[in-house]
Amino acid sequence: MSYLENALQELEGAEEFLDYFAIPFDTRVVQVNRLHILQRFHDYLSRKTLPEEEAERHAAYREQLCRAYADFVNSSAQAERVLKVFKEATPGFVALGDITRG
Repeated sequence: MSYLENALQELEGAEEFLDYFAIPFDTRVVQVNRLHILQRFHDYLSRKTLPEEEAERHAAYREQLCRAYADFVNSSAQAERVLKVFKEATPGFVALGDITRG
């Protein structure tokens, strides 16, 4: 395993990933979307063929994390639908008459 992969295994939260890759971030955005950012980062990496050379791979990881973070700067978890709970949710209207007492 490379130095990069070893270093990434030690990181625990979105803030640590962003700090590791020296990506400036708004704490408020990360607090609300940390799991979504990391899942989107993972999704982007899984679709990309990563370079063999470590410096290039580091740059590719950084680029995809920047991209994942940027997705949530002006959007929301509901709009981005990253996690399964939001992917399966279907927005709609529930009429008052459709609500019953249990």
